[in-house]
Amino acid sequence: MNTFYDYQAKSLIGTPIEMSKYQGKVVLVVNTASKCGFTPQYTGLQKLHEDHHAEGLEILGFPCNQFGKQEPGDADTIKNECLINYGVTFQMFEKIDVNGKEAHPLFDYLKSELKGTIGKSIRWNFTKFLLDSTGKPIKRFGPSTTPEQIEKHIVKLLKEMEEPVTA
Repeated sequence: MNTFYDYQAKSLIGTPIEMSKYQGKVVLVVNTASKCGFTPQYTGLQKLHEDHHAEGLEILGFPCNQFGKQEPGDADTIKNECLINYGVTFQMFEKIDVNGKEAHPLFDYLKSELKGTIGKSIRWNFTKFLLDSTGKPIKRFGPSTTPEQIEKHIVKLLKEMEEPVTA
């Protein structure tokens, strides 16, 4: 049976990144889009990154054009939109599909582990998956759940990382 750490994806510049790189980190995986009503969530995601990255949070953004064609650009356009408009410094990946036959295997895995309110499919941009420091998917958040609303869940998982294991 696969785990989160068995997958890889390509960065916006085409470099393969193994998810095993994030072992021991709390991870928030988000399917993003630059032309969506939820796009301002980049600001909140960046703030989470700035506030909690040093504590062990990794945010992974995956641009997707499957919902309303709201991510039409190429890698350079996406990079510029994220950096110039929102100051994004967390890891962004190449544009992918999150549903259907061409869905990225990582998203197939996440959807099978954490189903949504209406089945497995992702319904829109800015669906978020929170994983604990062992790579276990913990909670799925819909697009309207803001990064600020997720922060308490992140903080809890980060604190659990610090607690000594007792036998």
